[in-house]
Amino acid sequence: MAVRRSPRPVGRRRLLAGLLALVAATAATAAVVNRFVLGAEWWQVRHTVSDTPVAVQRPVGPPPGPLAVSWERSERVRPGAAGTVAYAVALGQAVAASGRGLDVRDARTGAARWSYRRVGWTLVAWASTGTRIVAAFESDGHRADRQTVGFDALSGGVLWRRTGDRPASAARATLRWPAGSGIVLTAADDRATLYGRSAADGERRWRLPVPAGCRLFADAAQAADADESTIAVALDCAGGARLLVLDPATGRERWRRTLAAGEAPAVAVRGGTVLAADGTALRAFSVDGAELAHWDGDVCGDGMCPAVPSGRDALVVAYQPDPGEDGARRARIAAVDTRSGRVRWDRAAPAYAALAAAGGTVYALRPRLADALLPAGIDVVAPGDGTVRSVPAPFVLDPALDGARPWLAAAGGLLYAAVPEAAPRPTGAARLVALRGGPDRPGPPELGGVPPRDWPDACALLTKAELAAARMPAHTTARKRVAVGAVKLPRPISCVYTPDEPRRNAPAGGWGESPLVVSVRWVAPDGGAASGLLDALQSVQAQARRRGDVGADEAYELGAMTGTVALRVDRTVVVVQASRPQGAAVRLARAVAARLRALDTPKPSAHPTTGTALTNPRTR
Repeated sequence: MAVRRSPRPVGRRRLLAGLLALVAATAATAAVVNRFVLGAEWWQVRHTVSDTPVAVQRPVGPPPGPLAVSWERSERVRPGAAGTVAYAVALGQAVAASGRGLDVRDARTGAARWSYRRVGWTLVAWASTGTRIVAAFESDGHRADRQTVGFDALSGGVLWRRTGDRPASAARATLRWPAGSGIVLTAADDRATLYGRSAADGERRWRLPVPAGCRLFADAAQAADADESTIAVALDCAGGARLLVLDPATGRERWRRTLAAGEAPAVAVRGGTVLAADGTALRAFSVDGAELAHWDGDVCGDGMCPAVPSGRDALVVAYQPDPGEDGARRARIAAVDTRSGRVRWDRAAPAYAALAAAGGTVYALRPRLADALLPAGIDVVAPGDGTVRSVPAPFVLDPALDGARPWLAAAGGLLYAAVPEAAPRPTGAARLVALRGGPDRPGPPELGGVPPRDWPDACALLTKAELAAARMPAHTTARKRVAVGAVKLPRPISCVYTPDEPRRNAPAGGWGESPLVVSVRWVAPDGGAASGLLDALQSVQAQARRRGDVGADEAYELGAMTGTVALRVDRTVVVVQASRPQGAAVRLARAVAARLRALDTPKPSAHPTTGTALTNPRTR
């Protein structure tokens, strides 16, 4: 007799089906949440747009003479990857691009126009061509998740989105990514193929495999650049680097050149002229690939030399030749004829941090107006012969700071300058300043219109009794004088007190071998301008603490050690440096502040028409 198996209980089948349904529902819910919540635009994106017309600016900078702040704005540096801020001025707008996103403002007034940011994403590259801006983002923690967004440059409206694109050779310091003729340059993941994508609609226009045995450089500082008519890309090839130059509209190769083997070269395109610095030389190539000029040696250092086109047929380049026999580098600036390659002029110069050109004038940003003075300087360079006229800038520049590459641009009668700042600490910020022509004043433009006689004698700010009270032993005094261009200051701007050999039984805790330095760093036209400059000084320091017990209008203790005090009394900014004994810098700063108040200084310079004292917008 056969034995029949009992059927599987209905309850077990229902339980299994329920579990399968639950798993399927969970997976579907996760997919929906990931797509419509975690990946949704509505909560990730912070986007504003503009429908206000903007006036296009004429290609002209401010007139010769003193400069004044028209408007300014700081952009905080994003910590971690893409920790930099870069700027551009075009179409009457000032664009700030950082790892946080895009911020676009009216270039004349600084008023906000449009912005775009994505929560949980980092802007890793951006490009501008014609009336389009394109930005590339990576998801935080998931670098393989990439999205590219195209914008109308004037309104900020989103034109298109694409996923998966890899920007080709974006510059590390500026996040700028090559684009021209309405095309942005992208690359395959293996860096062996280039693509041209339309900035207007996001469609791919052309494809170009790089030469066999070559790849794009990975994570290079500045291995590509472009203007509206030319794209130049450095390639990492067997046997050495190569320079590949393309027509951005079609992707057609125009020419290629072999560069030195080693690290990735720095590449720049300026008015159709292509520059390449590979550590052995800086070379300038014409539109058709002919070598126009070269400067032997590592003349650009870690980046690309500042260079700008001037007029239709000249290129102005700032460079630093290899050190001489004494080991010192002496910077120079030169103008090259882009038709013949002839060097029109070549002059000694400061180590310029940035160049700009507009209206037949070249502007150069120098870290210091003069040695030991506080403000940065703007040199107005005559492109015909290289003669220079210097004026002070209302900010302080420390080129060693990270976060923003020093930058200049000129348009609409304004000069735009970007400089890095250490504050807000620890990440720092980039400061963009729009400068206009300032009012005429009785003094020379090189001193911001302040007469040289208004500068106090640095060696008269401390008396022998005050030095003795600070336990300064017998000492020698060194006086330092400076000149700004052809203008010489009549009194010492710095006084260095160096202790003589200590007595055999001198008490401990004295000056030892450390000198005391009192420096008059600047005399401004008015207290507001001086306050802005003192604030700029503290903003580039790694540490700064406000002191309200010095007796000055404002004072800061600078640095990790209590040995440097910067103070302002009315229009004069003074720095006191005294590392020993403990607290000496603050005590001597009090004496300096009292002496400045006792001096019979002239009244603040007034506006020539209103008679009211001028102030710096940074302090309002």
